[in-house]
This record gives sequence, C-alpha cells and structure tokens, in this order.
Amino acid sequence: MTKNIVVAPENGFDGDGEDFKTLTPQEAALLKQKMPLLSVWKVVGYQVLVGAVLVVLTAWITGSYSVALSAGYGALAVILPAAVFARGMSRRVDAVNAGVAVFGFLFWELIKIALTVAMLVAANWWVKDLSWLAMLVGLVVTMKVYWIALGFNSVFYSKTKLA
Repeated sequence: MTKNIVVAPENGFDGDGEDFKTLTPQEAALLKQKMPLLSVWKVVGYQVLVGAVLVVLTAWITGSYSVALSAGYGALAVILPAAVFARGMSRRVDAVNAGVAVFGFLFWELIKIALTVAMLVAANWWVKDLSWLAMLVGLVVTMKVYWIALGFNSVFYSKTKLA
C-alpha cells in the first residue's frame, strides 16, 4: 500500500480541498530531503553557545563574578533539563500507536519542567551571592533560543518547492 502526502498551496487554504496536491512517495522523499527536521540536539547546542556568550558578556559588563555565575546558572537551568528531554526523546522506541508517542513526549516534558523548577528552587543554596535578576535574564535569554532556532529553520526552508 502506497501512502501519499498532501501539500497545501502557497496562496492559502480556502477549505474546499481542491487546491491540494497529493504527492507521490518519490516527491515526498524529495521534499523530506529539502526540508530536514530541526534537531533537538542542535537547539541544545545553540543554547549552550548562547549561555556561554551571555556569561562572558555579563562578566564583562558588570565586572562581577557572582552576577555572571548567576546568569550562567539561569542558562544551565534551561540547558540541563533540555538535554535530559532531548536524550529521553531521542532514544529509539518503537511506539505501538500515537498515544504511546504522545505519552512519552508528555512524560519527558514533565521531567524537564520538574528539573527546571528544582534547579530554580535550589539556586539560592548552590550559587553564592545569587543575583536573581541575572539568573532570570540567563533563564529567559537561553529559553528564547528555541524560537530563534525555529525561526531560522522556517526562514531557510519555508519556500521549498518540488522540482
């Protein structure tokens, strides 16, 4: 049995279903080659890079080791849970059905959130002279890397056309 993929037109969807083109398996394979998925590990790598740059900039601007460490801890509170999530989601699991896959995603997302909250609660004990504002800036800036990575991915791959 051959599975065809349906692609929406560029000018939008008017709801009648006549504007859709059904792709052959070969066209679908070509489309997948032209539009690679955004790797979750690539996003984690970008977060590490942004977190490191943020720590260096914070140390340079403020001249304070504790403020830079606080910003770094805020970034780490995003990076470490994201890496745990990525590891959990990238493990090879043959899902019997879509429900199992959704449960796995929700499970690892819950672990990610719980780990982030635990790290934020423990921040006062782990970072001497914690600057809550710097930690919050590190957390938010590093968290926004998801949107930047998704934006770059859509900018580079949004106008892909089949041959």
